[in-house]
Amino acid sequence: MKNCSKYEDNLNVIGPILRNKRKEKKISLEALSSKLLLLGINIPVTSLHRIENNQRTVRDYEISALSIALNISVNELLDPITDKLKIS
Repeated sequence: MKNCSKYEDNLNVIGPILRNKRKEKKISLEALSSKLLLLGINIPVTSLHRIENNQRTVRDYEISALSIALNISVNELLDPITDKLKIS
């Protein structure tokens, strides 16, 4: 049995947001993987693809590195889920 929880049947919540931000900036998966490697974070193209498709969990330091590589704030990746979870 895997010790891994899902939220609404997804392994992460940033996947679609990450894909949209990456495409807005016209950065390929290969280029993003290379930028991350320069930051000391090894996320191969196949793993990035799995993250974008909610098939892989994302570590906290990976979220930080992704935001740096895309030149966006961490909040841009997390705000949609934060807003969704807020209680009115």
